[in-house]
Amino acid sequence: MLSAAIGRYPHTAALLDGAVTMPGLRLECAEVPVISRAFAPMVREGRYAISEMAIATWLQAREHDKGLVLLPWALAARFQDSAMLCRADTPLTPGALAGKRVGVRACSQTTGMWLRGILAGQGVAASDIAWTTFEEAHVAEYRDPPWATRAAPGSDMQAMLEAGALDAAIFGADTPKSDALRRVFADDAAGDFRRVYGFMPVNHLLVARADAADAAADVLGLMAAAEAQAPSGLPRGRAALMPSLCFAAHFCVQQGLISRVPSFEEIWAGLPGAVA
Repeated sequence: MLSAAIGRYPHTAALLDGAVTMPGLRLECAEVPVISRAFAPMVREGRYAISEMAIATWLQAREHDKGLVLLPWALAARFQDSAMLCRADTPLTPGALAGKRVGVRACSQTTGMWLRGILAGQGVAASDIAWTTFEEAHVAEYRDPPWATRAAPGSDMQAMLEAGALDAAIFGADTPKSDALRRVFADDAAGDFRRVYGFMPVNHLLVARADAADAAADVLGLMAAAEAQAPSGLPRGRAALMPSLCFAAHFCVQQGLISRVPSFEEIWAGLPGAVA
C-alpha cells in the first residue's frame, strides 16, 4: 500500500473512488479538499509516497534535494490569463502593470510564475511590480525577493483588491466571480500564448518519494485506467511534458525561484528507465 495525495478531477475520479484497481498495488488516497495544501507536507516531510505537486514547487524541491522523483503525468493544466483580475472600473492592461501593486498567494505559486513569465515577455519584469504575498513558499528554504512584501496576517486578497489596496491580483484555480472585478488580460490572451509558445502550460504534475519510485510504472498504469474513463487530453510522457518543464524552469530562473535550468537527465533522475 502506498499513501497518496491526488486532487479530484474527472480524470482521477475512478481512481479516488476505487473503480480502477491493480493487483499488487493499492493507493491509500488522503482526503485533501484543496490539493495545494498537500504540497508543503510532501516537500518538507515526505508525508506521502505519491503526490500531486505544482510544477514550480517541484522545481524548487529538486534544487533543494528533497528526494522527490518526477513522474511523467500532468494532472492539471490551463491557460493562466484569466487568473489575474483587477477592479472592473479601472482601465488597467498588462502593459500598464509596471509600478502597480499586485497580490499573489505566494511568489512561488505556479500560476504567478507563469503570468510573470508572460509579462516579462511583454516587457514588464517581475521586479517592475510591487508584489504582495500572503503565504510562504512550500519549500521552506525559499525567501521572498526584495520586490515582494508580505501582507499583514489575516489579510484577504480579494477584499484588498476590491477596496483598492491592490491594483490587481492573481488567484489561480480559485478565481472569484464578482461583478466588481474583471480580467486584466484580453479575452484572446490564451490564444496568444498558444501562438507564441505552442502549448498549454502545465500547473500540476505527479511525484513520488524516492523510496517509492520503483512503483512508478504501476502507479501510472492506475492513472491511465482512470484517465480512460474520462479522457483529459493532458500531456503524458517525458517528451510531451518537456515544453512546460523547460519554460517553467526558465521562468523560475528569471524570477529567482531557482538558480539554474536543470538538464533533461536531471529532471527525470530517479525515474525507472522503463517509464517513457
